[in-house]
Amino acid sequence: MKIMKASEIERTKNWRVLLYGKPGLGKTSVIKKLTGKTLVLDMDHSSKVLGGADNIDVIEFDRNHPTEFMKMFLNEIDSLLSEYDNLVIDNLTSFQSDWFVEVGKSSKNGISNELQHYNQWTNYFLRVLTAIYSKPINIYVTAWEDTRELTLDTGQLITQYVPQIRSNVLNQLLGLTDVVGRIMVNVKSGNRGVILEGSEGTYAKNRLDERTACPIEELFNFGGDLNN
Repeated sequence: MKIMKASEIERTKNWRVLLYGKPGLGKTSVIKKLTGKTLVLDMDHSSKVLGGADNIDVIEFDRNHPTEFMKMFLNEIDSLLSEYDNLVIDNLTSFQSDWFVEVGKSSKNGISNELQHYNQWTNYFLRVLTAIYSKPINIYVTAWEDTRELTLDTGQLITQYVPQIRSNVLNQLLGLTDVVGRIMVNVKSGNRGVILEGSEGTYAKNRLDERTACPIEELFNFGGDLNN
């Protein structure tokens, strides 16, 4: 059993960041702002926006065979990541949709998902997430946005924006991630920013520095080398 001194923990080493929002707002484009060499697992085939970028390599995910391709990726992940500083998973919502389409083909009518598929997804997703998040590398994850109904302590029912991931695995994903941000667009200026502080209406968090919001271009500027 290893004991670490809290004073020696590097706060921004091997970070995990999740950015969610509507399609087309820049979740993929901001990959170009990462420092170092980056490997992108392109799950929704949106990597064209990265064309011409230096220090970025792309693996195109097989959307027709997501389970088989993910198994192959995890089997090779250690050797694949040896040359990189950052791993990007773009995006989880697409991966989730493709997985359910694939397993639906094995149902009675060859289309619809059955009850056991949802339980299988929970176990499968958490195994995949744990395997990827255990790697000693910076990890940037994207997802589309969704809403969920929450009941406050007062009994009031509210709607909250969250990443579009099934609720039975969402909390585990959010809990294991250092920064969860939601993209917003300023209606007047058209500028895009990221909310980094949670509220009743938006799930967000930032345990890497003190920012509560930032321009999307500065998402990965974690306020210097914070060690406390």
